[in-house]
Amino acid sequence: MAINKKFVDQFINVSSKAALASSFHVGKKDKIAADQAAVDSMRSELNKIDMNGEVVIGEGLLDDAPMLYTGELLGTKNGPNFDIAVDPLEGTNFAANNLPGALSVIAIAEKGNLFNAPETYMQKIATTKVEKGVIDLDYSIKKNISNLADFRNTDPSTLCACILDRPRHKKIIEELTELKVKIKLITDGDVAGALLITKPIYNVDIFLGIGGGPEGVLAATAIDAHDCFFQGRFIFDNENDIKDAKKMGVTDLNKKYELNEIVKGDSIFCATAITNTMNLKGISKENEHSYISESLVTHKSMSDTLIVKRKITLDNV
Repeated sequence: MAINKKFVDQFINVSSKAALASSFHVGKKDKIAADQAAVDSMRSELNKIDMNGEVVIGEGLLDDAPMLYTGELLGTKNGPNFDIAVDPLEGTNFAANNLPGALSVIAIAEKGNLFNAPETYMQKIATTKVEKGVIDLDYSIKKNISNLADFRNTDPSTLCACILDRPRHKKIIEELTELKVKIKLITDGDVAGALLITKPIYNVDIFLGIGGGPEGVLAATAIDAHDCFFQGRFIFDNENDIKDAKKMGVTDLNKKYELNEIVKGDSIFCATAITNTMNLKGISKENEHSYISESLVTHKSMSDTLIVKRKITLDNV
């Protein structure tokens, strides 16, 4: 069932106002304050929407409040039941240091349609649409790159891979280098990294590596409307994570999750730039009382992917 289109505008409003709140802390070297401002604004705006919303991807558990925590109930309690995934400030270091790449991100789906991801790492891989069997988490880096190059009828040296710049990725980066694949290293921003595969303009062919599990669900929702390929596998390396996963109903700890297992049915995804990100302009001041935001928005059932500019006045914040 399709989500009513009226909610698109409402969720753009949520991410835009959270981005604006965070933007007042850009460049002030305080990532906690920047994050908290986004959280407070996002919670306030979500509680104004006529819905029964539950956070299934948040910034922690109940004990971590005042973050938007997993299991938190939001909305006026009048309206449809939604699963909500949030990252009020993705790229906290980017915001703190006034660097490109900071976003305020939210995704929703009907109740039961967003995967409730454990707070653990996830191995993930994403590309634009490919035939079944071309890309797989169980393949070697060499096989995935060779298969993708063959599928695109090109050479590995023409491909570009995006990966987080982390010590854990040293071996993958060495293998990509040996294959002469171009590499785009990102220091933060797992969701934005995955979004780079969605359009040729970004010149990224494959996103891979290990990042946060919750961010993996947000990334999957972001690219779902683009009919892309995504696989993820959670990494459980301690008893607490295993215990939490089992409480959430994860029984097969080695399972590979396909895109349609992470997000089902219709979904809405909004990412508002706090600082310049991809081809989105960060929050800009129009005058003493108003600011302009730019958001990437997808509504799966409408096959819509839009860049939306919004004027936000301080009286409405």
